[in-house]
Parts: sequence; C-alpha cells; structure tokens
Amino acid sequence: MVQEPDIILADEPIASLDPRNTKVVMDSLLRINKHFGITVVCNLHSLDTARAYCDRLVGMAQGRVVFDGTPQTLTDDVARELYGLDAGEVMDTAGTALPLPAQGVRPSLAVA
Repeated sequence: MVQEPDIILADEPIASLDPRNTKVVMDSLLRINKHFGITVVCNLHSLDTARAYCDRLVGMAQGRVVFDGTPQTLTDDVARELYGLDAGEVMDTAGTALPLPAQGVRPSLAVA
C-alpha cells in the first residue's frame, strides 16, 4: 500500500484459512478496492466466495477462458457444465457460504 499500486494480484489469498480469517482477508481486499480505488484480481477456488465478493468472475480451464460474467450468471447449470461436477460439489447449496460484505459493494475484478 505504501507504493500506491494501481492493481493488486492476490494468488489464492484464502487457501487453507478457516472461515473467520477468510472473511477478514476478503473484507480487507474489498476495503482496499473501495477505499483506495485499487483494482484487485484474486485467484479463488471457492465459487461461493467469488460470488459473494466479486462483481466479475473469469473462469479458466487448461489456460483458456471458459466463463466471463457476473456472479448472477454463474448458475448451477453453468457451474456443472464448466466443472463437470454436481453444482453442489463446487457451490454451497446448504447456506453455509460467507455472508455478503456489509456495504454491498464488490471488488472490481476477480478470477475464480
């Protein structure tokens, strides 16, 4: 932050974190984006977290973009098509996902 970057690349910033610390990190990235106006590109493997915090999702497979859209367009059917899994295996359907950020704002860009 001291160097005033235009963009922050966060490579799996929540890997292996418990839910509380996951929320702390994601809320911090959100605050950096909204308070300082810094674009945050975040590599995430949790579709629920990406949907909760991001306003754009880019899905990649084998080095190619296979999805580029809003969280609302990443439906269970799309997830099933992209990942070849039951959507419940890659998306929280039991209601245990992270809550939406309190401000209802989202980072500029994220990669899932």
